[in-house]
Amino acid sequence: MKNSLNIFKTLFVAIAFLVVGCEEETYEFGEITPPSDIAVTAVIQGADEANPYGDGSGIVSYTASGEDAISYKFIFNESETVAPSGEHTYLFSNTGVDTYTVTAVAIGTGGVTSSVAINTEVLVTYEPPADLLEKLFGNGEKTWRVKSEAQSHFGLGEVNGNDFDNIWWRAAPGEKSETGMYDDRYIFNIDGTFTHITNSVNGDNTGTIFGRERPLEADLGPTDEAPNGADIENYPYNDYTETMTISAPGGIETISLTGYGFIGYYSGGNHQYMIMDRGTPGELVIKTTDDIAEFDWWFIITDEEPIE
Repeated sequence: MKNSLNIFKTLFVAIAFLVVGCEEETYEFGEITPPSDIAVTAVIQGADEANPYGDGSGIVSYTASGEDAISYKFIFNESETVAPSGEHTYLFSNTGVDTYTVTAVAIGTGGVTSSVAINTEVLVTYEPPADLLEKLFGNGEKTWRVKSEAQSHFGLGEVNGNDFDNIWWRAAPGEKSETGMYDDRYIFNIDGTFTHITNSVNGDNTGTIFGRERPLEADLGPTDEAPNGADIENYPYNDYTETMTISAPGGIETISLTGYGFIGYYSGGNHQYMIMDRGTPGELVIKTTDDIAEFDWWFIITDEEPIE
């Protein structure tokens, strides 16, 4: 009887410790409140009483605000851009007056969101010059690639930097041969379509692409491919087709791609590629700004077939 009582006491103490232990690991997160009173405003560049749709540049600056919001993002044409400050600028490019729908998303504690959409009527007056159209499209369609055999075919520099000779880092010829960049092909068509072949070597519609881990997984979804530093070198991705337009904000000729279309290296952002130099036959020097405005990414692309 004495032994049974001792066993009972031991079990009671063990259960008491277990209950206390469970209680000590109970966490409370507090109330999760979705952002409220979401508002978004649009400022069209050059808009006034005489020019309600702007100065023809197609540039519109958006500002979002909301109660209990800790960050923001904007969505246009299914492409998302993170904007922690609640401010973002779009370059629209459909010639004439067109209506564009932009959605501002306010992000609260725990990732809960609230959103509001705004329609903006914007005037675009730019028409690409004939020599640029001929260079991009030839007789109607041209295939481009990153010029991997050239020094500085890929590099990065400061945002809004315009001096290609003084960017911070530049790739040596063939330096990124282990990535999914060099076998990609980009087809520019004068009908406004942009087709990205992600593995032209195999000739099927599947392949891999190269890009920054953060925007790749945020925009295109997670992958089992292990990152190398901040990059995913071979992210599995199918061929796809988007729409391309040409504009010239601030006098700089710019290729804009819809959706998640990109050239060279996926960095998110606004999917706009400024043409910084087109003086060399068969070549373009282009750059784009990434999703968090950390770097400008530069590329040399060519319409020539690779040297065997």
